[in-house]
Amino acid sequence: MEHTIELQNNVVSMPRIGEKAPSFTAVTTQGKINFPDDYKGRWVILFSHPADFTPVCTSEFMTFATLEDEFKSLNCDLVGLSVDGLYSHIAWLRTIKDKIEYRGMKNVEVKFPLIEDITMDVAKKYGMIQPGESSTKAVRAVFFVDPKGTIRAIIYYPLSLGRNFDELKRALIAMQTADKYEVATPADWRPGDDVIVPPAGSCGVAKDRMEENHPEMKCYDWFFCTRSLN
Repeated sequence: MEHTIELQNNVVSMPRIGEKAPSFTAVTTQGKINFPDDYKGRWVILFSHPADFTPVCTSEFMTFATLEDEFKSLNCDLVGLSVDGLYSHIAWLRTIKDKIEYRGMKNVEVKFPLIEDITMDVAKKYGMIQPGESSTKAVRAVFFVDPKGTIRAIIYYPLSLGRNFDELKRALIAMQTADKYEVATPADWRPGDDVIVPPAGSCGVAKDRMEENHPEMKCYDWFFCTRSLN
């Protein structure tokens, strides 16, 4: 299901967390893809960038490419998008590999697919075109899609702001942890930290008894209980 909002007389599709990711077929630098069907059983980070041959986007693509194996080890694939054409994509990625060095990264080859979206069909379907920011460029949107094809998280950045990749990886691991252990993760959670035991009130008024039966759990009050995963 898609929802729309009207901005400056332009209608923008806005998918929501918890809904199925809008499906599409697209040409990419790695061949044709059917999204999200081709990625069943795996997490996907679908992200957009404003334009090829731009500096912030270049720094991001180099970082994504360098971290790709880490994301793959977390059962997560990367899929990029901009409203540029396929030949522009190929030329830009070749330039990145041959000429660009950033933070010690060089000779970086981008192996994940980069979607051609000249018609802006995909960008509009995912709300990546924000008229208040630009009517012709996709903002830096990030969609986390789970193995069932459901949108689990959405992050938007303005054109001028590069993404924080530690946060993208932290968010992915946190959602996977929440799914696996049926828990929630508190503010600034990192792997290895205590998690929150939901739902609120699960500790109940008998929190002392809960702690006795579950020594790994600490209940501070009826609505706030934590435990270690170790």
